[in-house]
Amino acid sequence: MDRTPEPELMDEPRQARAYALADFDEPNTRFLNLFDALAGSTAGSGHVADLGCGPADIAMRLLERWPNCTVDAVDGSPEMIRQAAERLTPALSARLRLVEAALPSDRLEDDVYDYVISNSLLHHLHDPSVLWDTVKRVAKDDARVLVVDLIRPPSVDRAKEIVTLYAGEEPPILQRDFYNSLLAAFEVDEVRHQLTAAGLDHLQVSVISDRHLAVSGVMTPSFQPYSTT
Repeated sequence: MDRTPEPELMDEPRQARAYALADFDEPNTRFLNLFDALAGSTAGSGHVADLGCGPADIAMRLLERWPNCTVDAVDGSPEMIRQAAERLTPALSARLRLVEAALPSDRLEDDVYDYVISNSLLHHLHDPSVLWDTVKRVAKDDARVLVVDLIRPPSVDRAKEIVTLYAGEEPPILQRDFYNSLLAAFEVDEVRHQLTAAGLDHLQVSVISDRHLAVSGVMTPSFQPYSTT
């Protein structure tokens, strides 16, 4: 099945609200467990960039798990940032910076992040190289990287089955968006080709569920930030 791109930003108020209220406990917990395993002995502290943070559920959970870390949570949708701000508690506000910015953005500094994470952003991007170039630019040498996203199903019928299975009781607007996201997602081999083109083929691509893949690994000094000069 060919890819069908969707809008890059979830900027309708009711759309963002439905996403913020949806039950993503299972995939978000899986994301954080993968992140803990990737961090290994470095877990517990550091500066994190969360690209495409949405309502910042993962960022807030990470701050609760890691009391000595800070997070810059970035999203291009004003409505998503507003949802995140409404949920942000005073206890976490000193360690979480919400950044309204679409990638690429100069609001993220070069070579400053110990960890670069992203959940469900890649399939929104019309040009996926925007994500990988940002990862290269903002990550420190030896930074840990974890990108999780949907996998495009082989057929429309399978996409509909996945929506029914995992979002059958969610509001219609969320079911619609989930279906469109599945059709906009990339296949595993497509993501591997993206990483090769970006000079990031040292990162590993793995299938972590019947609908998700993960890109993970450690940046090395030989992989320099993208430059137009």
